[in-house]
Amino acid sequence: MKVSKWIVKASLPCLLGLCSSLSLAADTLARIKETQTVTIAHREASFPFSYYGDDKKPVGYSMDICLKLVDAIKRELKLPQLNVNYLLVTGSTRIPAIADGKADIECGSTTNNAERRKQVAFTIPHFFAAARMIVRADSGIKNWTDLKGKKVVTTKGTTTVKLLNDRDKVRALDLKLLEGSDHNESFNMVENLQADAFTVDDVLLYGLRANAKDPAKFVVVGDPLSTEPIAMMLRKDDVAFKALIDKEMGRLMNDGEITKLYEKWFRKPVPPKGANLNMPMGFLLRDSIRFPTDKVAD
Repeated sequence: MKVSKWIVKASLPCLLGLCSSLSLAADTLARIKETQTVTIAHREASFPFSYYGDDKKPVGYSMDICLKLVDAIKRELKLPQLNVNYLLVTGSTRIPAIADGKADIECGSTTNNAERRKQVAFTIPHFFAAARMIVRADSGIKNWTDLKGKKVVTTKGTTTVKLLNDRDKVRALDLKLLEGSDHNESFNMVENLQADAFTVDDVLLYGLRANAKDPAKFVVVGDPLSTEPIAMMLRKDDVAFKALIDKEMGRLMNDGEITKLYEKWFRKPVPPKGANLNMPMGFLLRDSIRFPTDKVAD
């Protein structure tokens, strides 16, 4: 009995210390203020959202927005300076990096959906991706009904075939489905007249067109088969931190800064090769800028 009491008394400070540590980890702003450091999770090749530029530093549309969020954190905490650490993540490590506290904000191209919200939180979307198709400009194809009896390529492992089936496009249009090993091969099949259309997220299609030998030969067309809101990931249940980030995202939208950054990354030449996606802003993002909200349709 005496031994048990001694163990309890000796362990109490450790337990209290652990609780304090866990509490601090959950309070992002308190931890940032104590360490004077914020950690941003980024991607290696998620063009033009988050990728390596000429000097091997992360750049992109999402990165520019995140640096403005960092400035807001610095102002809120009244810090003379705030160090920024960068953590490279992949598609499989990005969610654990935020959920486990390895990074404070993930600045990439992650879709906000119900399944992910069980593990992390999201701020207001800064982009909406849609599944569409790229075709040759002289093909006469404008929408899905123009594909009757034609060859459509999708990339292995993507969900596009399911989307087409869900819309009953394959059966009604008698499509001849082909499969590429990656996005470049799928696009090359359209380029080399082996396929009439390639369908995947529109931002990827605009990127492929921008880097083609002759971008003017291709157009992105078709009503969206799906819509995916892309947003910054945050730790779940940290109300104060999310409120600050949401407030700043709203300000960036209301003040026109998001629109300027969109023009920079989607309507003008960008590093490292000076490619221009020349991608018009979609109506969902325009509406989100007018009425900022983190609520999305799943």
